[in-house]
Amino acid sequence: MDPDSFRQTFSGLALGNAMAAAARDYQKEALATGKAQATTNEDVDLDELLDDPELEKLHAERVAALKKEVEKREVLKRQGHGEYREVTEGDFLGEVTGSEKVICHFYHREFYRCKIMDKHLKALTPLYLGTKFIKLDAENASFFVTKLAVKTLPCVILFKKGIACDRLVGFQDLGSKDDFSTRALENILKKKGIIDEKKKGDGSDGEEDADDFKNRRIRSSAAQDSDSD
Repeated sequence: MDPDSFRQTFSGLALGNAMAAAARDYQKEALATGKAQATTNEDVDLDELLDDPELEKLHAERVAALKKEVEKREVLKRQGHGEYREVTEGDFLGEVTGSEKVICHFYHREFYRCKIMDKHLKALTPLYLGTKFIKLDAENASFFVTKLAVKTLPCVILFKKGIACDRLVGFQDLGSKDDFSTRALENILKKKGIIDEKKKGDGSDGEEDADDFKNRRIRSSAAQDSDSD
C-alpha cells in the first residue's frame, strides 16, 4: 500500500480516538467558560453519549466504508485511473474497454487548441478517480481516427463500458472560445454523465458524519432537559 493509502486508512481507523478527544476537549472548554451546564438542573454527560450503541454502530459503519473506499481507489489506480496518460493505438482498445467510464482526447501535438484541452483535462483527472482520462495522438492512430470518424481536433470522445456514447468536437460546446474555464468543461462532462457529481475527498457521500451525529444528540438531550424544567 502506498503512503497516501496508508494515511487514509490510518485516518479512518483513528476516527474513534479523535471523536473521544474532541468530546473531552469540548467539555473542558465549556467548564472553563462557565457553559458546561446544558440546563439549570443537570449537565449533559458527553462520555455517556460516546458510549451510545447507535453512535458506536455509526462509527463502525463509517470505518468500514472508509476501508472499502481505499480498496476501491487502489483497484482504480491499478487500472490507470487518477493520471492523465498518453496511450498508443495498440493499447487504446484495452484502455477503453478496461474501465466503465473513459474520456479520450484525440489530439495533434502542434495544435494550440489541443494543448488548451490537455490543460483542462489534466486538471480534472485527479478530481474524478471513477473516470479514466487518456489521450491519443491522432497522427499515430489512423485506424481508430477512421473507425470513430474523428475529423476535427481536439476531439474528446466519451466511452461507457467500451462504447463511444458522446463526444466534444473542437470547442463548440464551450462557447467556441479558447478562454473557457475548467469549470465549464467540468459541468459539460457532468451533464453527459461521464464524471460523477461527487469529487474525490469532498465528503459528500450522503452519510451522516459521526461528529455531526454526536453534536445532534447533544443538542437533542439539552433541548429535552430544557423542556422538562
